[in-house]
Amino acid sequence: MLEPRRIALVGASGDPARLTARAQIYLRRHGYQGELFPVNPRASEILGEPAFARVEDIPGEIDFAYILLGTQQVEAQLAAVAAKGAKVACILADGFAEAGPEGQALQDRCVAAAKAAGLRLLGPNSMGIINIPARIAASVNAALEAETLPAGRLALVSQSGSMLGAIMGRGAARGMGFSHLIATGNEADLTAGEIAAMLVDEPGVDAVMLFLEAIREPQHYAHAAWKAHRAGKPIIAYKLGRSPYGAELATSHTGALAGSDMAAEAFFRAHGILRATMLESFLELPALVLGRKPHVSTHRAVSVMTTTGGGGAMAVDALGVAGIEARIPDAHATAKLHAVDMHPHGRLLDMTLAGTKPDRVEAAIVALAAARDTDVVVPVIGSSAQFRPHDAVAGIVRGRDAVGDAKPVAAFLVPQADASLRLLAEAGIPAFRTPESLADAMRAFLDWRAPLPAPHMAAPEVTLPERPDEADAREVFAALGLRTDYARFSDTPPEGLRYPVALKILSPDLAHKTEVGGVALNIPDEAALRSAMLNMRARVEKAAPQARITGFLAQPMAKGLAEVILGFRRDPEVGPVVLLGAGGVLAELHRDVALRLAPLHLDEARGMIAEVRALRVIEGWRGLPRGDVEALAHAIAAVSRLAAMEGIAEAEINPLMIHESGVTVADAWIVRR
Repeated sequence: MLEPRRIALVGASGDPARLTARAQIYLRRHGYQGELFPVNPRASEILGEPAFARVEDIPGEIDFAYILLGTQQVEAQLAAVAAKGAKVACILADGFAEAGPEGQALQDRCVAAAKAAGLRLLGPNSMGIINIPARIAASVNAALEAETLPAGRLALVSQSGSMLGAIMGRGAARGMGFSHLIATGNEADLTAGEIAAMLVDEPGVDAVMLFLEAIREPQHYAHAAWKAHRAGKPIIAYKLGRSPYGAELATSHTGALAGSDMAAEAFFRAHGILRATMLESFLELPALVLGRKPHVSTHRAVSVMTTTGGGGAMAVDALGVAGIEARIPDAHATAKLHAVDMHPHGRLLDMTLAGTKPDRVEAAIVALAAARDTDVVVPVIGSSAQFRPHDAVAGIVRGRDAVGDAKPVAAFLVPQADASLRLLAEAGIPAFRTPESLADAMRAFLDWRAPLPAPHMAAPEVTLPERPDEADAREVFAALGLRTDYARFSDTPPEGLRYPVALKILSPDLAHKTEVGGVALNIPDEAALRSAMLNMRARVEKAAPQARITGFLAQPMAKGLAEVILGFRRDPEVGPVVLLGAGGVLAELHRDVALRLAPLHLDEARGMIAEVRALRVIEGWRGLPRGDVEALAHAIAAVSRLAAMEGIAEAEINPLMIHESGVTVADAWIVRR
């Protein structure tokens, strides 16, 4: 796929104005030295090269086939190109899975035909491949109208074909070059993750960038991430789908909260893939991370020097919104600043009056880099970046060179300063056009961790009915170690209940029992319980006549220091995830949640607890009683073991009550796959 020497262009056109002529034009324009075989039954010559009526007429074998035909003609060509020795066929046409059931069926047939023939597919809906060092531009992207393509050591894999040219163009404007650009389209066969793993092995690639609309076959990304970590080559992703409108809703609160973007964020974090949420920061992250390793721990703080007070304040503010502190120089940095007659005041080293004299900027960067409680030095440059680019950049470059690998240097240029941006890019220094993109890149960089191996956890031994109710769900959680006293019964309350109790209707059809009157609290004795049962059954049958009632559940009343929602689901993109958030009926309102891949380690569970703001109250907040945080961490790890139970789609405890000692399951729910 990456270096084909004999390419068949199936459906090539001799009309230079047509899209299907572009691949041949661009291959020759950008210096392809291999053999091309245009296939078109209505021409003996296309754009000056011999053409062939059928694939079967091509002399000898081919390596790669770019199928430029219409949707309905693709399937018939796959066996023919495979018979000619092709190992990869790229399909340009759309109208497959994205077009509905008929298109999906056609795509499935193409994949089956290719698999039977030993052929791998790129696409459908793929704009092809570009290998700039090898002078291979097998693509129809209009960006290849350029006379030259900037070469570099970054590889880009994009599910959107049009974004190949857009990112290449934006990168060229700041001095970035690429080695490979590959469009994966629908990913009926080859995925971005699988191709990323292959690109990591390329000696001419230093980092792999991914432009994603979805995560298909997550195991390929996990494999690529491990290979990249071992090779010291970062993987950087920009993924669409952050809006809640595209999130898939499920029946439980967990489904509503754990939308695909939260799951994707957890996936990237677990596998050591840096995730940018802005196109600008996506383009600058490679310069920030190349040659560096994922963090073991960080201060989540930076040192900021500025030649413009307002610009520096913008940077500090944007970083703060991202949870990164612009920190006052510590004693080590302050001593070095005093030694060069600089005197910091507050979170900014303001050098507005000193300007951008290279020696002063260099001295400031070196001094700030000595701070032991910050992770990055951020010089902020004002108007001189626009009008005196060489002077503005010289001090930053000299400062970076003096600091070396001890601490990264990343600049924010306040004005529109294209020349300075290009000079910094050529020097390998990340430089940002906006404070927001600076903050986004810093967040991604400081969140970067090595890939985590998933713990091995056995599935609990429990039998679950086809349509479980709350009592069935509680049996599963009990098998995981989360056992709470309760009684299940049909019409007669059992003896020995510890009053007061909570009474709930049991039904596999009612995920949210309070909405139909299926919950009653603080029932003082058996007589009141019998009355509550009669009234509850009548309310529920009226409010939800289609619901199958399987009995009642009574549980001793309990009160915790705090309540959480603890949930599990199989995300359609990344697989099993576990969620922790503010609990009770306000779970969806607060959206104060943390999410990780499942199963997880106990340390990750503790990290989730630290992320949920509402749980500060159980950590002794302002003298309040301390909750059993360790019991909660064990509960999170236990629920994450549901990943090993293939028959469970989602599950939830809401609320889980946290006490000074232990936790209580107050309500439970499970959905079968």
